[in-house]
Amino acid sequence: MRHRQPLQVDVPECAPRAHGRFARGFGRTLMWLGGWRIVGRFPPHPRLVIIAAPHSSGWDAFWGLAAKLALGLDMKFMAKAELFWWPLGPILLWLGGIPTNRTAPGGLVGDTARRLAEADALWLVIAPEGTRKRVERWKSGFWRIAQPASVPVACAYFHYPDRTIGIGATFELGTDLDADLARIRAWYRPWVGKHRNVD
Repeated sequence: MRHRQPLQVDVPECAPRAHGRFARGFGRTLMWLGGWRIVGRFPPHPRLVIIAAPHSSGWDAFWGLAAKLALGLDMKFMAKAELFWWPLGPILLWLGGIPTNRTAPGGLVGDTARRLAEADALWLVIAPEGTRKRVERWKSGFWRIAQPASVPVACAYFHYPDRTIGIGATFELGTDLDADLARIRAWYRPWVGKHRNVD
């Protein structure tokens, strides 16, 4: 069933912006045709790590990018370098993709944390599960980027039963990695991805 208003989300003035009227209209059309809506409220922070879960299908990236276009937001996301081949590579770069070399994750995390700390405005989206398969423990990369950069973590979720992408809680991180991962992961329990939930 198609929603009459696919965009039911508040975006603060400090949010980094991108894309023109055509791209926004294209994203909104995709959301409407797919019957998806975006709900919630982005926190008023110019520097932010946004995590997205449950990540259980390749369709998550499609609908997430459609939502990004529809909202006209300049969100960066990391993707494996192997995806940046012609002609997909230039499109991913335009959409905000950052090629990553997964053989050297430590250097990438440190460089990204420094970039985030030094930026005037930067929103970075990360899938904490790191894979579409069920995992017992989330990858800690998002925490190791956000915590030293002193930026909060905003939670975005996919809820496939009613085709909703939601922007929910925002977490200020402490110094205990395991405690932070546990409380954030617990927040995600109600939401159901295409093939599974977080638990």
